[in-house]
Amino acid sequence: MNKDGTILLADDSEDDLLLTKIAFQKAGVENPLREVHNGEETIAYLKGESPFDDRQQFPLPIILLMDLNMPRKNGFDVLSWLRAQKGLKRLTVIIFSASMRPEDVTKAFDLGANSFLLKPSSLEELTRTIKAIANWLSYTHFPSLTDGSDIRSIGKAGFAGFAPLNRRTTNQ
Repeated sequence: MNKDGTILLADDSEDDLLLTKIAFQKAGVENPLREVHNGEETIAYLKGESPFDDRQQFPLPIILLMDLNMPRKNGFDVLSWLRAQKGLKRLTVIIFSASMRPEDVTKAFDLGANSFLLKPSSLEELTRTIKAIANWLSYTHFPSLTDGSDIRSIGKAGFAGFAPLNRRTTNQ
């Protein structure tokens, strides 16, 4: 996967979206960010429907960072729809929610979420969380969203502007 892969942010809170974008900047992650504000917009973006029908401007994301509690289809609705789509079911989805309810975590994973993270309460914590996501993604390989014939990887270069942490090796 190239290091310029798009990250799709799905959240109905303008404040949370702004803070998340600031945290990505502070974390040194330069990947393009696109945003949607409810479940229906998230689905329209992923389907490439208007106003997101220009794939040059609105490319398929490498990850979807999504809130659960959104209007006009919540995160659970989006997950259910997404995992039923042949061409999109392998998209990496990170739930980014203020919910601490165990049943929400369980339901999100049952519906196909790849991760469930609690939204931090401060910009500093949010920036650390974004750095951790970026580091994890720098080591992650992604299957093709369409036919599974190729593996996408961000690789050793990491996210744009973000190098993976060095791993220390020891001889035993």
